[in-house]
Amino acid sequence: GLRFMGLFRFKLWWMTQRMGTCGKDVPFETQFLIVEGSEGSPLSTETIYVVFLPLLEGAFRAVLQGNENNELEFSLESGDPSVETSHGVHSVFVGAGTDPYEVITSAVKAVERHSQTFSHRERKRLPEMLNWFGWCTWDAFYTDVTADGVKQGLESLEKGGTPPRFLLIDDGWQSVDMDQNAKANEVVHSANFANRLTNIKENYKFQKDGKIDERQDDPALGLRHIVLEAKASHNLKYVYVWHAITGYWGGVKHDVAGMEHYSPKLSFPVQSYGVSQNQPDDALDSIQVNGLGLVHPKKVFQFYNDLHSYLASAGIDGVKVDVQNIIETLGAGHGGRVRLASQYHQALEASIARNFPDNGIIACMSHNTDGLYSSKQTAVIRASDDFWPRDPASHTIHIASVAYNSVFLGEFMQPDWDMFHSLHPMAEYHAAARAVGGCSVYVSDKPGHHDFDVLKKLVLPDGSVLRAELPGRPTKDCLFADPARDGKNLLKIWNLNKHTGVLGVFNCQGAGWCRVDKKNLIHDFQSKTNTATIRPKDVDYLPKIADENWNGDSVVYSHKGGDLVRLPRGAALPITLKSRDFEVFTVVPLKELANGITFAPIGLIRMFNSGGAISAYVSDPTSTTVSLKARGCGVFGVYCSVKPQTIFVDSMKTEFSYQDESGLASFTLRVPDEDMYLWDIRVEV
Repeated sequence: GLRFMGLFRFKLWWMTQRMGTCGKDVPFETQFLIVEGSEGSPLSTETIYVVFLPLLEGAFRAVLQGNENNELEFSLESGDPSVETSHGVHSVFVGAGTDPYEVITSAVKAVERHSQTFSHRERKRLPEMLNWFGWCTWDAFYTDVTADGVKQGLESLEKGGTPPRFLLIDDGWQSVDMDQNAKANEVVHSANFANRLTNIKENYKFQKDGKIDERQDDPALGLRHIVLEAKASHNLKYVYVWHAITGYWGGVKHDVAGMEHYSPKLSFPVQSYGVSQNQPDDALDSIQVNGLGLVHPKKVFQFYNDLHSYLASAGIDGVKVDVQNIIETLGAGHGGRVRLASQYHQALEASIARNFPDNGIIACMSHNTDGLYSSKQTAVIRASDDFWPRDPASHTIHIASVAYNSVFLGEFMQPDWDMFHSLHPMAEYHAAARAVGGCSVYVSDKPGHHDFDVLKKLVLPDGSVLRAELPGRPTKDCLFADPARDGKNLLKIWNLNKHTGVLGVFNCQGAGWCRVDKKNLIHDFQSKTNTATIRPKDVDYLPKIADENWNGDSVVYSHKGGDLVRLPRGAALPITLKSRDFEVFTVVPLKELANGITFAPIGLIRMFNSGGAISAYVSDPTSTTVSLKARGCGVFGVYCSVKPQTIFVDSMKTEFSYQDESGLASFTLRVPDEDMYLWDIRVEV
């Protein structure tokens, strides 16, 4: 029979996955659907994958949903009562093929050519901050963040040997205030969604010797002095700050000096029917009560450019632009949601291009197709709902959601799997996921609250990370399974490095989004152990990094187990995980050297993504010498079917150990003197 995996918005801002077998299982607000079936007769053994992409057409946005007759429907919506239609001509794209990931990529690229309104991820510039360890202020301080708090956080991580090179100053730095009669949001560990932006410059907490209700007009005494000092004292490479797409949660305040020339108008959100049938949201509820000061679309580039040029002059390198989906609720009177989103995104990207040359933007709370199909430059997108440190139900859900959402989002941008806490019961679980996600690695630890043993499996002493190259995605045999709810399947996530594959396996069972209660719930409190098998072919693109004459044999190294296993073509390795447990495997195609010797580099074996350390790998089937270039420090491992005669590091003979049973040769790389230094390694067999 048929199986599908769909991605739907369970609340205004975010998507999550839903698996099913019939039309009525397809939820409201499904923005991506892939169906697995067989071709032709029931006896056919060839699997066919069909992808459905609801699109933007003119002023309308399409979305999929099922009905009680097991039919698949699409709904068209403009978001403006004055903009109507009775039909859609190019509302849904359908593509089919025998490889699910190739079908998805081909479908999105076909839509790209048709629409000319967005660009595929492969054609976008990825900001360099992705390759460096970061610290975000949000879960450390929430909106109580101060300049001193920023300094404490940087110093604390630096002292432990994992220096951040990327800083994200989240919500709490801006100048905001409420209207006189507004109803404040008083939820703990949250923002006050009733506040509006009163000035594009920082508040007193980020001004030198700042005092409440006093403003320093000298830019040198504002954000600039904090940013430049942090870069000089802590060798920061990139500093980003947070802002909402509308300035702040409640938009821009219209009745304060300096903001009137943006022509903000009080607007009240109207959510679509599909969103209203899913999970309620505190932020949206507050904005619906208090309204939002919406900058006029004709003034929005000026607004962004004024804001971003000021930030750039203060040494800021980029912005996290949050609350993006609120635009879809404000289309009335502006020609509809699609037109308004297009105007805002064009202005935003034009300002980013002018002010932040490294394409410094992270899109957040932005899981709607209005934005995805309007983005030509933005290259990083938050992949799921937040990391919620105090919600036990959220952690396994988070890992499953980021992996499945990346199937679709990863065609548009590099998914960001969010920050996490390194000192937390689920810290290693989250850290391992970031290692296979291909995403940025950043934490939101409070100063002094760190687990450096966890962090040092992700972060090198120079502050760089071993980031995998692609968006991490579920393996093909997990794509239509339900590893959060079915009680039996483990979630396997694959990715590639330059010369190795990486495979994360997670027990995500026991919690999920409940369609009845419309929130995340733990549905199975009994700790269960589940078993799966791993195969080299789980790393879907592994042949792309293997030799042309590769016979399919590989080696697999387990991070937690420390085992190195040679797997012949077609062989499988069983793995059993307890509830909320994980394992990370490095998977490497074997290469043939002279005299029947086989070889494979593993990398820094105490790092989660060990193979990410290898930047060059040269061998010759007529020789018994292998050359590698690698970065980082610690124990470096290679597989060799016979004991090597000599190993050289930067032309210096190096001591190594060799395990006859597994074929693992290992040696130690010292901490290099230079950032991003590449060791020259030569193995003579």
